[in-house]
Amino acid sequence: MTLVRWKPYRELFNLQEKMNQMFRNDFLQDIDANELSMTSWSPLTDIFETKDEYVLRLEVPGMSKDDIQIEFNQDTLAIKGERKEEKEVKQEDFHRTERCCGTFTRSFNLPKNIDEKKIDASLKDGILELRIPKKEESKIKAIPIEIK
Repeated sequence: MTLVRWKPYRELFNLQEKMNQMFRNDFLQDIDANELSMTSWSPLTDIFETKDEYVLRLEVPGMSKDDIQIEFNQDTLAIKGERKEEKEVKQEDFHRTERCCGTFTRSFNLPKNIDEKKIDASLKDGILELRIPKKEESKIKAIPIEIK
């Protein structure tokens, strides 16, 4: 009797490779290389809250303010943009392409306690930062206790 070492993830890796091969061979043969590079992507986002405001920070390297649109409608903040493909290098000269190009849309539902008229956006070093102040009446106020 021969003992065979059990490798539980081997079948998953084999399945993944078969799926990759299927997509490479069947689905992608009719797609132009330029179509693959102009895909949808989504910038990574950090969201945090301070006592006075909500802050969103999105990674948008290589983009200018003209590439990004920000809209606020009712309780939804929508951020849309497009990162354009660099045309200086010919497609056939690339060895590897990992950075995504194309359009993105991110939407965030905001709480009711914001002051939408004072939303501020800035872009520095590839980080889009939105500061969304809270309304004065919704801020937590400390109530002093009197000792009698």
